[in-house]
Amino acid sequence: MKYAIFAAFALALASAAAPAPAEAKGCLKGALVGGVAGHYAGHHGVIGAIGGCIVGRHLANQKAKQQAPPAAPPAQAEPAPKPNG
Repeated sequence: MKYAIFAAFALALASAAAPAPAEAKGCLKGALVGGVAGHYAGHHGVIGAIGGCIVGRHLANQKAKQQAPPAAPPAQAEPAPKPNG
């Protein structure tokens, strides 16, 4: 139990002390859920956190692709003018 509290505190401290915003959408939430689930499933909180991060990141990428506007077809470029001479 002490390890889970220490891990949660370390994760909170690391995320609060991060100098730049993280591009880990889904990873932190997945790691938290996976860590708790892994802890209760047999004291494998670290393995659960790693798996939860991977799954959370994958789901966040899928959601971002679904919400992204469709790409516009490339515009037809006019031919360059020919020099006179």
